[in-house]
Amino acid sequence: MSGGRIRVGLIGLGEVAQLMHLPLLADDARFEIAAVTDVSPSLVAHVAERYGVPTRATSAEAVIDDPDLDAVFILTPDHLHAPLLERSMRAGKHVFIEKPAALTAAELRPLVELDRNNQKIVFVGYMRRFAPAFLELKKRLPPRGEIRHVRIRDLIRESQFFVDQSRNIFRPTDVPAEVIAEGRTRTEALLQSVMGAARPDQLRAYQVLTGLSSHSFSAMRELFGAPIGVAAARQHRGENVLVMFDYGSFTALYEAVIHEVARFDAAIEVLTMHQHFKITYDTPYVRNLPTRLEITTSDLHSTGTEIVGPFYEDAFRVELGAFHHAVTTGEKPKTRLSDSLADLELFAEVGKLFLRQEAAG
Repeated sequence: MSGGRIRVGLIGLGEVAQLMHLPLLADDARFEIAAVTDVSPSLVAHVAERYGVPTRATSAEAVIDDPDLDAVFILTPDHLHAPLLERSMRAGKHVFIEKPAALTAAELRPLVELDRNNQKIVFVGYMRRFAPAFLELKKRLPPRGEIRHVRIRDLIRESQFFVDQSRNIFRPTDVPAEVIAEGRTRTEALLQSVMGAARPDQLRAYQVLTGLSSHSFSAMRELFGAPIGVAAARQHRGENVLVMFDYGSFTALYEAVIHEVARFDAAIEVLTMHQHFKITYDTPYVRNLPTRLEITTSDLHSTGTEIVGPFYEDAFRVELGAFHHAVTTGEKPKTRLSDSLADLELFAEVGKLFLRQEAAG
């Protein structure tokens, strides 16, 4: 690392890498994309040509073991996260890893222990927690004792609808069939290690938690701390999830629905006796859509709404700056592995309630 410029290698070049990480890294003089790898040779060739990357590595291990790299970005499918993370940490690399850091708490616990005395940075990519509107909400949040209700939601359509209309994504056709089959088998085994002999829809519901819902669980914990427990949880068809978190003096209600209506409605709302705080996130797959914080205050005779924002800065861009700060100062980020473990423990608790729902039904 010379003059604060970080030489990075990317492992996994799929949709998120192409839409977010590659263009942001290429635009930021604090970083140099020095190596890339993927299971698709054509995708490696495409990205290396597009971004002028000097090293086209033939494996993740080659990137991790490259002595000229300061950091690795782990952007692979989730079932590969834990083993690649462990190897990267043991190789002495700084690591940016997309959420979830692992699919199960059992995978992550030994890595949290390994990270305790790690001199390098491990940064988990919860980009919504770096959105300017979220940071404003955190600053202006009322005292915990004044909160009467919290509502968090993710009512979304999947990414392809938005991506196909806004960006050109290279989708390779040369990924070996055995690699795809092995990934599915490994993923199912990890999900079953938490959920046991669950039905496919129940396994899918747990997977929705680790993917989509991890943003919201993580943000909830940062704003309000860990809940006392999970009061109730239900899932339907694997992609409709409802969870009630017990905070003692209030309940936080979380709802997730993946459907095919062309909207992306992700929000956090906090209600006190006289104020309503609300932030709404739009799809991250269309860059630089604005976010804002709305604060409505009412008394016996009047009411008014303050708009903070809109903010156009990409949350991924703010997150990248936070990663650079952590690497260059040695300051541990808020989205460290121990923080991510708290999500995985909550996912397991919610998943067990999905199973009880079936038993009770």
